[in-house]
Amino acid sequence: MAKIKPVQRLGWFSTGRDKAARDLLTVAQRSIALGEIQAEIAFVFCNREPGESKQSDLFHRLVKSYGLPLVSFSSHNFKAERGEEWRLDYDREVMKRLKEFDADLDVLAGYMLIVGEEMCRKYDMINLHPAVQGGPKGSWQEVIWQLIESQAKKTGVMMHLVTPELDEGPPVAYCTFSIRGEPFDKYWREIEGKSSQEIKQGQGESNRLFKLIRKQGLAREFPLIISTLKAFSRGKVRIRKGKVIGADSRAIKGYNLTCELDKLFKKG
Repeated sequence: MAKIKPVQRLGWFSTGRDKAARDLLTVAQRSIALGEIQAEIAFVFCNREPGESKQSDLFHRLVKSYGLPLVSFSSHNFKAERGEEWRLDYDREVMKRLKEFDADLDVLAGYMLIVGEEMCRKYDMINLHPAVQGGPKGSWQEVIWQLIESQAKKTGVMMHLVTPELDEGPPVAYCTFSIRGEPFDKYWREIEGKSSQEIKQGQGESNRLFKLIRKQGLAREFPLIISTLKAFSRGKVRIRKGKVIGADSRAIKGYNLTCELDKLFKKG
């Protein structure tokens, strides 16, 4: 079988709401400059316009400092103008504004809107989820509480294909890690006999097991995103007609980056 064509141009979607959004763009640009990601960012789209928030203004400034094309279009202002029936029309307006740009793959990098069906059909988009396929759905907080409630033995982080069904797209790349053994076991012992609801009402997110699971997951998020983009740019993985395919053009159930990321952590 013919080898798949590597991704060469990336679209970058972000709300730019915090320092993490800026840090991720910085890490990606650094990896591109070093030749690790063998692709370029074709454009950056932000759903906040200048003056909406200090954080997004800082994000805009960073984008411009890299000389990247920036398209900003306020979802907040659009919603205020259109009322309840705003969401589909907003996506259509976004797609109009991105017509002149050509990207092989779009990355949702802190984009705080759920992408609608039309945009999902038009673009190949990937997003980070703080669990693996078959794992908990929802925000990272909801994921961790579900892991604690089910007394899970392992978890992970994945990049998945964006579909209209939230967190339901097939995994594109992923890594797993154990939440048993040291240093986890002593914190599991601390909550023996307690439900996640009891822990929520007591310690909440300051619970030591909760914080450790979050720390371990968060440490893998940026490396997973960068390693995923490296894999796309080197023809190791691609999306074709809504399916994830490997270097030999055969469908795969996600590209397993666990070993690669484990080596990075050992070096660190």
